[in-house]
Amino acid sequence: MTEELLYHVDGDLVAADEATVNVRDRGFLYGDAAFETMRAYGGEVFEWDAHMDRLAETCDVLGLNHGLSAGGLRQRVDETLAANELREAYVRLSITRGVQPGKLTPDTEVDPTVVVIVSELPRGGQGSQPVWDGPATLQTVKTKRVPDASIPARAKTHNYLNGILARLELRVTGADEAMMVDADGHVTEGATSNLFFVRDNALRTPSLDGPVLPGITRRVVLELAREEGIPVEEGQYTPAEIRSADEVFLTNSTWELRPVETVDGLSIGDEESEGSTGTAAGPVTTLLSRLFDLRVEADSYE
Repeated sequence: MTEELLYHVDGDLVAADEATVNVRDRGFLYGDAAFETMRAYGGEVFEWDAHMDRLAETCDVLGLNHGLSAGGLRQRVDETLAANELREAYVRLSITRGVQPGKLTPDTEVDPTVVVIVSELPRGGQGSQPVWDGPATLQTVKTKRVPDASIPARAKTHNYLNGILARLELRVTGADEAMMVDADGHVTEGATSNLFFVRDNALRTPSLDGPVLPGITRRVVLELAREEGIPVEEGQYTPAEIRSADEVFLTNSTWELRPVETVDGLSIGDEESEGSTGTAAGPVTTLLSRLFDLRVEADSYE
């Protein structure tokens, strides 16, 4: 890795400390922007096509016709990784509507601002070390997930105030992640993660019918579970069902699969049960983590 990180800003590689956008940019003024958080393994972005599909859907929701091709965006990402001599990295790609006259209604003509930010991460795949320090502590928060009728969950935008307010509540307990519910009290997701739990040897996760981001890692985990013959259920669940689960884990592109040790201060699972690893990762979580590492190894390194 280079001594000073370089970011890609509107077609140019710029030192991280000097990388800026216009204060009149709509991404800054209104959060009017789409982004994807990705992970590079062995110099290649994992599940690139899936990320581009989700980015396209976000831009469709925003009515943001940026005119950029997936190939052109990939070139910017590849150039950023190469310039920083990074093969294992966190990658964030943002597209804003750019600078427009100071009014809420956007113009149809768009001159987008495109930014690529990277940072170093450990190698993934078999034998890899997780980026997280330990199993997560999860806390139900009072901040409700924004309903789809207000801001569609499938749109991954710069407006993260909902998650920020949820994370602020964690200052009281010191938990690692917020467990957010919808207006009806059903569990949706974490502030920056999807949620899974295991009960009766079946893998369960909140359905995308609710205000739940269609996470890329979430989709891969569901694929792996079905391929392995693990029963899968997507539905509506209460916080009490999560607290009484046999196993709980969180997913996102950076964490991959992160086991949960406690929910609302209550320990998950029976530490003395057969198959317990003593690390809060139960047998199903451990198996799926191993299968995920094998998928990364096959797709990115072999």
